[in-house]
Parts: sequence; C-alpha cells; structure tokens
Amino acid sequence: MSLSQERRTGIYLVIASALMWSTAGLFVRMADMDVWSMVAWRSAFSFVTLGAFLIVQRGVGRRSRLGSYGMPGVTASAVSAFAAITYIASLQWTTVATVMTVYATLPFIATGIAFLWLRDRVTYRFVAAGSAAFVGVAISVRAAVSARDVLGILCAFAMTAGCATQIVIARRFPDMDTTMMTAFAALACLCIALPLMHFRILTPQQFLACALYGVFTTGIGYILLLLGSRRVGSGEAGLLSMLDVVLGPVWVWLFYDEQISLPVLVGGAVVLLAVLWYLASDRNTAVVAG
Repeated sequence: MSLSQERRTGIYLVIASALMWSTAGLFVRMADMDVWSMVAWRSAFSFVTLGAFLIVQRGVGRRSRLGSYGMPGVTASAVSAFAAITYIASLQWTTVATVMTVYATLPFIATGIAFLWLRDRVTYRFVAAGSAAFVGVAISVRAAVSARDVLGILCAFAMTAGCATQIVIARRFPDMDTTMMTAFAALACLCIALPLMHFRILTPQQFLACALYGVFTTGIGYILLLLGSRRVGSGEAGLLSMLDVVLGPVWVWLFYDEQISLPVLVGGAVVLLAVLWYLASDRNTAVVAG
C-alpha cells in the first residue's frame, strides 16, 4: 500500500470512528435508563467487544504482553472508567450540545496537563485558542436552567479532564496496551455499576440501545480510531475527531427534537472554531514556555 493510500485509509477510519462516537447521546436518549443501569449494560457490551478484539489480535495461543500494561495501565483504566461514568451522567443530566461544547476543549486540557506533567512546550497560539475556547464554554454554560443542568456540566468537565489525562498517560507510556486498558476500564465500570443499578428486565428498545452503545459506539469506534490514528498525524486525527462534537447534537435533534439554545449554539461555534484554528496550525512556533 502506497503512502497516500495508507493516509487515505487512516482518514476514513478516523472519520468512521468519529461518526460512531457521535451516537453516544442518541443511544443514551434511546435507552432512557438510570445512569448506573446504562453504565453497567454499556460496559458489559464494550468489554465483550474489546475482549474479542484482543483475542483475535493476539491469537488464542500467543503469549500475552501483560508487561505492557502494568501500573500505567491500571491508572489509565481507572481514569478511563471515571471518564466513561461521568460522560453517561452528563448526557443524562444536560443537553448533548452542552456536553459536546465542553468536550471540544479536550485538546487544550490535554495540552495543559502535558505542560504541567511532561513539560511539553506551549505556544502563543495555544494560549489564544484555549482562552477563546473557554470563553465559548462560559457562553454555553449561561444556558443552564436548573441544578440538574449544572450538575451535567460539571460531569462533562470531569469527563473531559479524565479523557485528557488518559491521553497524556498513553503518551507518557507509549508501550502501554491501550486496547487492554480500555477493556479493563469497561470491566471496572461494570463492577462499580452492578451494586448501584436497577435490576429489571429491559425493553427491546433499551437492550438495543445499550448493545449499540457498547458494541458500536465504544467498542468498534475505539478499534477504528486505534487503526486509523496509526496512519495519520495526531493533529490530523484530532481535527477529524471533531466531527463527533458537531454530529452529536445533530442526532438527538433529528430523532428526539432536542433543541439547541442560542447560548449553546454560539458558545459551541466559538469553541469549535478555536479548536479548528489551533489544530490546523504549526504548533512548533512562538514558544511561551517549556
């Protein structure tokens, strides 16, 4: 496969993963369940999907590289489980558009954590774009109309910080098995949610929504991103992944008529433009600190 074909394949895979991830809010609305039941069922399906992928990837008789997991993997799994739980909670308690607006700040939070922990260099462009993004979030937060909305926004921030931390851990420990980490995170979510969930028979719609969320959105979406990100640059992958932020509110608007208020629309546009401007730039100029 030529270099151009390899890159083109990577772009298609990352776009496909973003399309799948964008359906999370849709399936949460479709299931219409309490938070812990949704976490448990989604995590069960995710664990089975990722576990099957690991078996196929490594081969049943092949020696597993457990050494590539270790304490970094345990830490990353814990952080990933925290992010997954707060993500579902945020989607339950506020609008998908608001959650996606907060989540769009992920590149800035990840870069900030990497600066503090790994002493990565930060550019003037990052400071300007990050400041604009958080102004956009502040505009969106003004749309909060209840204590439940505020709680959802706080969970969205917690989820985004968790995802950002997970990215930095993976960068700090590049040999860590990220697929195993994500599978164990799903297992941890299941173990945490089981004592707290409501045990009742699911309706066919609820079962389908949880299965699609676990297998389609989380499982296959992650696998496609893993395969695609190896073929394109990290900045390009981040740029393409922003489709998730754009499409997430669209699905719930089309299927559930979930309206996007003007403050959220304006704030989301500001955040998205700031992210696109930042990711499309050369990050190696105008260094502020290192």
